[in-house]
Amino acid sequence: MMNQSKPRVILTRKLPDTVETRMRELFSTRLNETDMALSRAQLEEAVKTADVLVPTVTDKIDADLIAAAGSQLRLIASFGTGFDHIDLAAARARGITVTNTPGVLTEDTADVTMALILAVPRRIAEGDALVRSGKWRGWAPTGMLGHRINGKRLGIIGMGRIGEAVARRARGFGLSIHYHNRKPVHRETEAEIEATYWESIEQMLARVDIVSVNCPHTAQTSNLLSAERLALMQPSAYLVNTSRGDVVDEAALTELLTNRNIAGAGLDVYANEPRISQKLRTLPNVVLLPHIGSATIEGRLQMGDKVIINVQTFWDGHTPPDRVIEAML
Repeated sequence: MMNQSKPRVILTRKLPDTVETRMRELFSTRLNETDMALSRAQLEEAVKTADVLVPTVTDKIDADLIAAAGSQLRLIASFGTGFDHIDLAAARARGITVTNTPGVLTEDTADVTMALILAVPRRIAEGDALVRSGKWRGWAPTGMLGHRINGKRLGIIGMGRIGEAVARRARGFGLSIHYHNRKPVHRETEAEIEATYWESIEQMLARVDIVSVNCPHTAQTSNLLSAERLALMQPSAYLVNTSRGDVVDEAALTELLTNRNIAGAGLDVYANEPRISQKLRTLPNVVLLPHIGSATIEGRLQMGDKVIINVQTFWDGHTPPDRVIEAML
């Protein structure tokens, strides 16, 4: 056993009550009752005193912060699936283990992705705004015309857990599945979802009707959808991003949408959250969500359970089940 006493655990954000209560029972836990993101100074104070830090994706755990940590900090148990906000190399150099909460957000994120795939071509947000404005004059043969998705081609960028879950949902709506990935998925999976693999992302982008970004944000995927690649999309095509904002050149996307060189977009993530450009916010052909891809009660509780298991397993002297290593990047 690493230590007979309870570890000092510091949470950087407010978590569900049941999760916080269980963590208080098991560990010496300091809560963030205001739910305001910690300042840099507060994060530095936290890493100087915590045995275990429980950050979220909004906390930048970079090399400088890790260098400022006290020798007692042994575990960074992130509350979230993504780990691009943590400098893994710096953590490894200091002997700090990093964990995340994979697997439990797959279905929730796929649901929101599918909702955006439906909402943008069918102009759901525009219709809602029209009704609320009081300017709707009733049904008309040419009123609020959008596009059907049945029979269209969906191009998925990143065929991991979430990508596969999106593909299965999309098949039910009559979409044909195309995907770009570092390598093809297993033949059985590919056959099950009747997917077509494209080694060239450029070739896929030029041919599909809807693009869904579902890859993780890494050094390799940063700005993956550059201005040059976005320009390959058809003028009638739509882009949906529930991954990370930095995967897409947001400025280039905004220009393409403004000029109708791309028909529309559905976004749940942004390059500089929560700051979104005024130009993007005023475009009628874009559905904007406040990063809610994983925001379900069930998902948050399961994330909390995973954090607790990772902390308890580590403190008992074992390798935590959701350890993150640099090879995963």
